[in-house]
Amino acid sequence: MTELRLEELSAATIVAVNSMSLKPGQEQFLAPVSYGVAATVVNPRTSWQRVVLDRNEVVGFVSANFDPDEPQEWFRSVLWRINVDADDQGRGVGRFAIEHLKEEARSRGMDHVDVIYEEGSQGPQAFFERVGFVSVGETEFGETVARVTL
Repeated sequence: MTELRLEELSAATIVAVNSMSLKPGQEQFLAPVSYGVAATVVNPRTSWQRVVLDRNEVVGFVSANFDPDEPQEWFRSVLWRINVDADDQGRGVGRFAIEHLKEEARSRGMDHVDVIYEEGSQGPQAFFERVGFVSVGETEFGETVARVTL
């Protein structure tokens, strides 16, 4: 890893985000990137979307929402999506993105960040546990809700 940095998602980077590859089996755990990008249009005040760049190459994407007025607790401070290109997984890109996500949450007065995911052998559970998320419940659809306390 050389020079990781975050930038806001932009017209210049969205094509690269949409072109990121996944390891076999990971695609079943991700909705299309366009779903996450739509959140910015719906609520630009509370959404937070960043690309992770290594030098000038897009290697990751992270999308979250921070809305203290959201009625559903799990959606007040929530990581909606994190993608790391298949060739860059295992290099600390995801951990870098999560650390910056936690900093953003703190700066907005949040004391935790939640994530909702489906379990599975190729799913994100092991990653979320490595970066500090702990299971705190389950949605009505059987998805795991995990939280990292700040």
